[in-house]
Amino acid sequence: MKNIKSELKVFNQANEPTSPGVIPGLSIKKLAGCKEHPAERISVGLATFGPGTHEHLHWHMIETFHYIVAGSGIVRDIEGNSWEVGPGDVVFGPAGLRGAHEWEIKESLSLLTIKGTTSAERAIQFNIDRKTMESSADMQYLIDRGVADMKGSFYE
Repeated sequence: MKNIKSELKVFNQANEPTSPGVIPGLSIKKLAGCKEHPAERISVGLATFGPGTHEHLHWHMIETFHYIVAGSGIVRDIEGNSWEVGPGDVVFGPAGLRGAHEWEIKESLSLLTIKGTTSAERAIQFNIDRKTMESSADMQYLIDRGVADMKGSFYE
């Protein structure tokens, strides 16, 4: 046991820096799967939506898991079904269009967002226009996420 060096990390999220999310009104504290807290296969963030934030209908190529920590909001699926969510609720989105969802925040909402990848290019999201049902991702967003060159495989 003398040769084993612990890599256990204990820290308080309040001491972690906040960065802007993919939409105005959303901020993220990266808790695992980032430069400060490396992980092999998991990304965890504390996402906070400000009052009045609306993240439009979108989908991911990977599964998403959200655990509501504080506040309240409404989440809708691709069929238009909606649920009021609050502390203790879980929102799980399977990969692809089946897991498409949107957030409407009246007050504020904090959630743990967990993704089974540390790769930003695998965690990209594609917006869906409810009227036309067309799916897209803005070119600059794709460039910023590192997928413009497609050097890595999504299937590894």
